Formats: sequence, C-alpha cells, structure tokens
Amino acid sequence: MSFAADLLAGRQALVTGGTSGIGAAIAAALAACGAQVVVTGRQAYSVADYNGAPPERCRAEPLDVADGAAVARLLGRLPRLDIVVNSAGIIHREAEYDPAVFAEVLDVNLTGSLRVAEAARPLLARQGGAVVNIASVLSFAGGPHAPGYAAAKGGIVQLTKSLAIRYAAQGIRVNAIAPGWIETKFTRAVRDDAVRYEAIRARTPMGRWGRPEDVAGAAVFLCSPAAAFVTGATLPVDGGYLAT
Repeated sequence: MSFAADLLAGRQALVTGGTSGIGAAIAAALAACGAQVVVTGRQAYSVADYNGAPPERCRAEPLDVADGAAVARLLGRLPRLDIVVNSAGIIHREAEYDPAVFAEVLDVNLTGSLRVAEAARPLLARQGGAVVNIASVLSFAGGPHAPGYAAAKGGIVQLTKSLAIRYAAQGIRVNAIAPGWIETKFTRAVRDDAVRYEAIRARTPMGRWGRPEDVAGAAVFLCSPAAAFVTGATLPVDGGYLAT
C-alpha cells in the first residue's frame, strides 16, 4: 500500500462480504487509510474473529444481503456513510444449472448489491459518497462451471452503469472492479486442479495469480478523492488476463 495513512480519515465505510477474501483485504486497506469500517458476513462475527483490520477502526456485523429488512435495519443504525463496497457473494458452480440455485446466486450477488446501494443512498447523498461493486472477469466471458455467478457478475457491470447515472445528481459515484483469478476460498476448487491452475497462470501476462491485496488498492483509489471524476467504470484487476 502506498496511500497516505489519513487519505480516508473521517470517512465511514461499509464492506459487505468483508470478513474474508477480497472483501477483507479491501476493508483492511480502507482502515489503513483512516476510515472507520463496518464489515458484514452471513455468519455472526465478532471483531476478535476478524483479522482484516485493527478493532479500533473496524467492527463486524452479521448480514444476509438477500434479506431486505436486515439490510434496512443495519443501514438505519449508521449515523453516517461515505463508502459502500458490495463484495458479498456466493458460488455453487455446476449446481447453478438448477434454476432455483441460479436464482439464489443472482439474489445474493446481483440483487443484493442493489439492495445495499439503495438502502445506503440517503446516507451517501448527505456528503457525496462512493459505491464500489465487485464484478469479475466472468462479467465479460462465459462461465460454464458457474452460470449463475457469471450471469450475476455480468449484471453487476450494467447495474454499476445504471446506478452511476441515477446517483450522479446526488454526488454519489458508482464504479466496479473486475478481479481476475485471485487466490481466495472462492477459487480453491480451481487452484486444487493443477492443470487449470497452471493454464490460468500461463494465460495471465503478469505470470501469476492475483492476491486479495491487489484488488484492495484499486478499491481505495475508486473511493478516494483521486477518482472524483470517475463513475460508471468497471476496472479490471486481472494481471492482463482479459487482454489475451
């Protein structure tokens, strides 16, 4: 991290899916830049369970983003909000060809992002704020092993554009990050397959898989004053994977 320690001082951030993987890395990076961060996950976490950021700048709350009432309750308890990162997501791979499972994945990964953004909008509008949605390289390519996940992430790109247009008059910027192949629990099934792991590494021009921290830096930029005129964009963080 090369950002100033006070870059986001005084800002309040909410990171859904912030208790592990990419979300946890983003939460830690925001806190390292001075923000106060609320991280959420489907399970009940305490700060002691969460190792992504110092407890004086971070607290954890249980939240299912598919539960609109729960989203409204959590947002209703926050006195201020400057940053929202929609990182909550699930994946069920081949089971997603079952329409019921497909619908569940869309409800969490896509509609959940809309629920949180809409519930957060009044707070964000008070001083202008930033929303960062987590898309994927599968936003731009088919996902034969995870059709629901790919469809949801494709939808995130279009949702990001739509919200950016709608929220701009209130001073709220909305952008997305499209991570490439990142070493997290989400990708463990692929990483455990030596052939697929090496094929992805070989296709990536930078010659490696990404780390959650690679995505976190992009998120800090999009949430910072340096991105004051950036909205509606989807930024790939993929080591050049989409360029090949």
